[in-house]
Amino acid sequence: MRKILFVLLLLTHFQSFGQTPLKPGFENEEYSNILSIFVARSDDPKFKGDVPNPQDFEFNYESPTVGLLNKWYLWTHTEEKLAIISFRGTVPDPVSWLANFYSAMIPAKGELKISEDNTFAYNLSDDPKAAVHVGWTLSLGALAPTLENKMDSLVNVGYQDFIITGHSQGGAIAYLATAHLHSLKKSGRWDKDIRLKTYASAAPKPGNLFFAYHYEEMTSDGWAFNVVNAEDWVPEVPFSVQTVNDFSELNPFSDISGFLKGQKFAQRIVFKSIYNKLDNPTQKSTKNFSKFFGKKLGKQIQKQLPGHEIPEFYPSNHYVRTGNYIVLRADEEYLEKYLHNPEEIFLHHMIVPYYELFQKRIKNNPE
Repeated sequence: MRKILFVLLLLTHFQSFGQTPLKPGFENEEYSNILSIFVARSDDPKFKGDVPNPQDFEFNYESPTVGLLNKWYLWTHTEEKLAIISFRGTVPDPVSWLANFYSAMIPAKGELKISEDNTFAYNLSDDPKAAVHVGWTLSLGALAPTLENKMDSLVNVGYQDFIITGHSQGGAIAYLATAHLHSLKKSGRWDKDIRLKTYASAAPKPGNLFFAYHYEEMTSDGWAFNVVNAEDWVPEVPFSVQTVNDFSELNPFSDISGFLKGQKFAQRIVFKSIYNKLDNPTQKSTKNFSKFFGKKLGKQIQKQLPGHEIPEFYPSNHYVRTGNYIVLRADEEYLEKYLHNPEEIFLHHMIVPYYELFQKRIKNNPE
């Protein structure tokens, strides 16, 4: 009897040890730790505010600075085999801002020559209509070698659970990194069935509607979130222009010739004129975005990254909100503390106001 009890206790121990700490659904504790991780390595009291240190996680690795001043950090749980991959956001340097302004779209699957010694082969979606932000894809590609190597090392020592995160530009890269890692997982790169969970924070829009469809299907059932302060303008960018070409192939807008055939001559002239006045400006805007935020910015990128080849751009600028959003609403107390000031455009974008609003959310919506 004692032997049976011992075996049962032993089995219970191993089953408990084998359970993953990572599960679907938004977890207050996970995002609280993520906010702490964003500021943990800073010595600036204004930047850190009252945000506490991370609980149960320790700093493990810092990547080299590559690409357009891009960097990522690795934190690991002190007891469980759970890793947090955190992408750094924009830093106050014009080179870092180039990654944001280089905002023409490229296909979500292809190759991007980042520099003389780095060509990034990526598959962020199999949908040929899916397109993503070129600057943030370049940033991901610059970080990919160290990220993939470190992932390999962690998986080899038993890690299966990974949280992908980043604030602002880091959140945008986290979107694309999630798609990239899912693609590597699908290709069979790792023997183990790794689990990926994403907490983008204050992230802008990463791509078009068809990329959003793929991302949302891929991370459905509670495996990805973007937390946004409703007063923050950053999640509203990049600029988006929708043309008739951005619809699915079967639609009534792209070709109105069938509709016009059934009209009288005078009506055809009027309808055609109205249609052109509505369609032409959006087509022109899309071309201008590709010209200025693609080709012209690409030449500036080449000065920073010799060997970078300006890619063929996707003929669209239809950026859309992507994934499951957790919205932090400002109350009267918050708006009195953070008075709108045109000279402080990042007032609502910093970690401290996000932390304060999130603490109120926890208080009002405890798990």
